[in-house]
Amino acid sequence: QVQLGESGGGLAQPGGALRLSCVASGGMFTIINMAWYRQTPGNQRELVARIVGGGDTTYADSVKGRFAISRDYAANTVFLQMNSLQPEDTAVYYCNADLLREGWGRTRAYWGQGTQVSVSS
Repeated sequence: QVQLGESGGGLAQPGGALRLSCVASGGMFTIINMAWYRQTPGNQRELVARIVGGGDTTYADSVKGRFAISRDYAANTVFLQMNSLQPEDTAVYYCNADLLREGWGRTRAYWGQGTQVSVSS
């Protein structure tokens, strides 16, 4: 059973920083892409940052220059370093991974359970 386990959420003050981590576990697989999304009440889940297999990254305009996504390939882990946090960054952050396992034929998307990030003074 493949699982994505997130950690690192919490409360930060405006201008502060948090680091999210997400570990993929549960057997043998290849991670193709990993990403972070976020969602606030009443709104759709939105892409925050994505890192593809070759290491190229994509960011939402609202977080460019403040957030950085990275991967530890050996540990099946993706990180989101969030700096200069603002109240509008408050949301539940979800880890997402596109995985491929022998015999599947195509990738499958998995989601973490979500971790709350709150930015307030």
